[in-house]
Amino acid sequence: MIRQLDSQDRAACETLLFQKPAENLFIISDIENFGFEEDFQTLWGDWNAEGELSAVLLKYHSNYICYGDGPFDGKGFASIINQDPDFRELSGLEEMTNEILPFIARRKKHSRQLYYAKMDQLVPSPSPDGGECVQLATVKDIPSIARLFDEIDDFEESENREGSLKVGMESKSARTYFIRKGGKLVSSASTTAENSASAMVVGVCTHPDHTKKGYASQCMERLCEELINEGKSLCLFYDNPDAGRIYKRLGFLDIGFWTMHIYEPQEVGIV
Repeated sequence: MIRQLDSQDRAACETLLFQKPAENLFIISDIENFGFEEDFQTLWGDWNAEGELSAVLLKYHSNYICYGDGPFDGKGFASIINQDPDFRELSGLEEMTNEILPFIARRKKHSRQLYYAKMDQLVPSPSPDGGECVQLATVKDIPSIARLFDEIDDFEESENREGSLKVGMESKSARTYFIRKGGKLVSSASTTAENSASAMVVGVCTHPDHTKKGYASQCMERLCEELINEGKSLCLFYDNPDAGRIYKRLGFLDIGFWTMHIYEPQEVGIV
């Protein structure tokens, strides 16, 4: 049985989602940050015959994320999505979205698939020459971090990079560790979507003039060590096998593929 969830269902959501906090990072973060009553966020749950919550569908603005522990009513979730004229994206672990995709009555624009990896235990690595001085960033470091990101070809351009970094730091949903050489920030690793149980690692990079010196690995190790000590599970996306090998040396393990399916706007008169 599928029904909309409210604040009285928080405990049931936690029982389901906190079993795998890395896999459910986005849903947990959105519930903790926005709850069940916001206009831009709605949650539905699929309840099994024993009265237990077995799957969750979350709408955040025009995006939907799904998670289920075992079989769930993918057709029923798709029916909810199909009634939303603002629907643009369905995302989640591949095995979850595959339960819903066959029933989506909307023309798809494109899909993207990324490796999804998580860490529950850090594997420390020896640092060359005793390691560099890895520092925790504060708000005053944001312009330097943004400049570094702007110099990395793999990063998308952003007109509000500094603003996003500031919001993350001030809300304590993000943090960054970095290495500075010759007065210039040359490498960093960050988190986003931090919640009480998990965090996503992002922004792992090194300036092109300072690569192959182990700087990014040192930033990653310091970042991951702090979060693991706080009892949080870590996760990250990657699509570059070379980057994947670096992450795995630190203790990240692949847990599947994260898929993002982007859809065309609903045509006028089509329901």
